[in-house]
Amino acid sequence: MGYVEVVPEFGLVADPIIGLVTSAGESLAPVIEKVAVLEAATRDIVGSLSGKGSFVESFPNRENALPYAGAVTAMWYGLAVGLFVAGVIAFAFL
Repeated sequence: MGYVEVVPEFGLVADPIIGLVTSAGESLAPVIEKVAVLEAATRDIVGSLSGKGSFVESFPNRENALPYAGAVTAMWYGLAVGLFVAGVIAFAFL
């Protein structure tokens, strides 16, 4: 019985009898490099939940930028909602 091509660009094939995905004589180096990039991105996503540390695609010396950005965003949203509520109350008194 033959193999089933899983990802022909990287030469990955699956053996349907064993259920194993392997390379068909080609190197897995491109796949491993892309997995490393994806792992770095997932670490950044999980790390962004805490707001501490630096991120892979950010500029240097910006370790605490996320908490400050969140505080400024919350301040502007609070100001906008507060002015909207004050406008509705002022309009109700007219």
